[in-house]
Amino acid sequence: MSSSENICVIIPTYNNGGTLHDVVERVLVHCDKVIVVNDGCTDNSSEILASFGDKITVVDYGKNRGKGYALKQGFQKAKELGFDYAITIDSDGQHFPEDIPLFINTLEQHPQALIVGSRNLNQENMPGGNTFANKFSNFWFKIQTWISLPDTQTGFRLYPLKKLPHIFSARYEAELSLLVFSAWRGTKLLPIKVNVCYPKDRITHFRPFWDFFRISVLNTLLCLIAIVYGWPSMLIHKIWRRKPA
Repeated sequence: MSSSENICVIIPTYNNGGTLHDVVERVLVHCDKVIVVNDGCTDNSSEILASFGDKITVVDYGKNRGKGYALKQGFQKAKELGFDYAITIDSDGQHFPEDIPLFINTLEQHPQALIVGSRNLNQENMPGGNTFANKFSNFWFKIQTWISLPDTQTGFRLYPLKKLPHIFSARYEAELSLLVFSAWRGTKLLPIKVNVCYPKDRITHFRPFWDFFRISVLNTLLCLIAIVYGWPSMLIHKIWRRKPA
């Protein structure tokens, strides 16, 4: 069995009815195991998802709970269905589902890695608030993990589900904590370049002030945890990997 048969795609969505159908349709071209998490949508997203019938699996819990909670529910469903890996992709149209084969091909060469789709942060139409928050997060991530990643805020990733750490936050910053705790647990983090597009009609739920504030608080906590747990854990994993068989 090839690794691609053990991979699903998880699409968390909240009120992205304008782009949702196109994203799901394009994802299905490259992977026919698709889980869409309806995070309490109040627009026409439910009708759009119903139009795909049994081509996709829908997780729906009625009330908006945040991206971190949506990812947690998506990962849980993926595990229940027996998948070993899950690719996450946003539903706002910024990511290119055509890049999914890049993740699968990279996984073939690097089994068990957490593969991070890295956007071009200097792209002309990249939102300024997102760029600043990302560079800020990248800086603190390197301090917390000794690892340099070009894009710690991207939602386009491939996760090895058996090595997935617990999700502590229900909101936007959950994706950052997943990277940090994965690094502390010895999971290899591997960035790959992906395309990105910011259409004029794109709807984003990133709140520049509050989400940046939450990321700042999280980074402060992670720096403290890094001293007593993160750094010692990484050292132990590093020594263990060098230990002769």
